[in-house]
Amino acid sequence: MSVLLLLRSGCMNIDAILTSIPVALVYVLVALFVGVESLGIPLPGEIVLVAAALLSSHPGLGVSPIWVAVAGILGAAVGDSIGYGIGHRYGRRLFAVMGRRFPKHVNDDTVAYAEHIFRRFGVLAVFFGRFIALLRIFAGPLAGMLRMHYRRFLAANIAGAVCWAGGTTLLIYLLGTVADRWLKDFSWVALLIAVVVGIAAAVLLRHRVERNMHAFIESRRTGSVDQAE
Repeated sequence: MSVLLLLRSGCMNIDAILTSIPVALVYVLVALFVGVESLGIPLPGEIVLVAAALLSSHPGLGVSPIWVAVAGILGAAVGDSIGYGIGHRYGRRLFAVMGRRFPKHVNDDTVAYAEHIFRRFGVLAVFFGRFIALLRIFAGPLAGMLRMHYRRFLAANIAGAVCWAGGTTLLIYLLGTVADRWLKDFSWVALLIAVVVGIAAAVLLRHRVERNMHAFIESRRTGSVDQAE
């Protein structure tokens, strides 16, 4: 009985922390982090979006999943468009500056791989790149640098933002509410389950992209014609 009381007390403490966050600030942070990440700066935009979606699934906090999704969509679309303009104007000089500031994320190999994907798949890389961390950072600036037609870029950019931000918010929201309904007395478990599922999916996708990128880099260094996708 004492263990149950302790768990309930812990849940109440977590709820108190979450409810102390101003609702408007949640939306602003989502748009800000997603938007800045889309400019080409490696911030955890996806993590902030997932966290906000989790908050929206928690009863009583007043965070709307609709507005979380809207904030994510606006941040992604506007950030990518600004990134496109910067990449269009400054080209490779932009990536040289980013490489000095963020060498782990932006270097000759990662830029070459992202450029290979963009040249191969065109606007599809803009759309699907929204779901992949590496391409999500490069999408706007790289499309601008490669002089991709802006209207085509904008259409793919908005479509990708809607599917990514809206889909991620909906998925996490549903996972949180369903788990919370099944585990009424331990609502913190719902958040844990959603986080674990999201992290697992992200890790698997990241490993797949990294494997393809390493294969591409190796083939690039050896001069192989049959490069990895």
